[in-house]
Amino acid sequence: MARDHGGNIDQAVARFGAGDWIDLSTGINRRPWPVGQLPDHVWRSLPTQAAQNRLIRVASDWLGCDPGRLLPVAGASAAIQLIPRLLAPGRACVIAPSYNEHAASLRAAGWQVDERADLHDMEGADLAVVVNPNNPDGREWPPHRLRALARTVGHLIIDESFADPRPDLSLATDPADNMLILRSFGKFWGLAGLRLGFTIAHPDMLTRLSEAAGPWPVNGPALDIATTAMADRDWADDTIVYHAEAGLHLDRLALAAGWTPAGGTHLFRLYATPGAHNAQTQLARAHIWTRRFPYSTSWLRLGIPGTRSEWDHLTAALRTPAPRTP
Repeated sequence: MARDHGGNIDQAVARFGAGDWIDLSTGINRRPWPVGQLPDHVWRSLPTQAAQNRLIRVASDWLGCDPGRLLPVAGASAAIQLIPRLLAPGRACVIAPSYNEHAASLRAAGWQVDERADLHDMEGADLAVVVNPNNPDGREWPPHRLRALARTVGHLIIDESFADPRPDLSLATDPADNMLILRSFGKFWGLAGLRLGFTIAHPDMLTRLSEAAGPWPVNGPALDIATTAMADRDWADDTIVYHAEAGLHLDRLALAAGWTPAGGTHLFRLYATPGAHNAQTQLARAHIWTRRFPYSTSWLRLGIPGTRSEWDHLTAALRTPAPRTP
């Protein structure tokens, strides 16, 4: 069954026509790390354990975690699908609204899923899931509150896919034994097509996850690119500064258009609009694709434009009158 997601640019093209689209419907960095030329061997050979170990060393340094508690996976999405099947099904509590794959994958694995708005309402669950910072509203929970929650539940999944610019929110440096922390590579580094992420957990859990994922879970080009990219601290620092400033600029454009900032992170912003359908259509007619949500008639989420031409195009589109509600 299809689930609601951003990045569905094919649907935008089908509705509004082909052309040069700016896809702001995801939180993927539109100023990606520059890949450049790859050595031939990463295409011709199966990924090696040595290559994975090199990535683990670099990634654990970036994340500040114990290398023995870090496992590369085929995107955070792979862990989201596999982890519910590694634990005996019971009652799971998921912060809502949030990234919808967590609840969907838990239900598919036989879990009873309760959606909750606050951490206190999750106490006593066999499994709790928190996205920090949250997608789509950017809510944040300080580490001490998540540690307190972990003491009251069987397992705690913390999805930190948007936490690379916010190490102050991360529990990667010292996770409790019942925590499973998920990180994404593709979002911050802007290379979602590599399908790479990380799980930080107790070594016993990582062994089970590794066995479930099977051999060669991460392809050779992803291992090679990510090892170099995650060691490039100058690029990372520049990227964090750009997005911090760009998010404020996007808020100013939205306010001028009559929208109200409703949250977000370094990589995306959320707005309350007079009507999300009309606002999305207004921008789609200019071939700018955005994200609205089935549970809100006003929320619209935009990623951060990456170039001057994208900013100019968005600015012009926001000044165009929105279509009338049919």
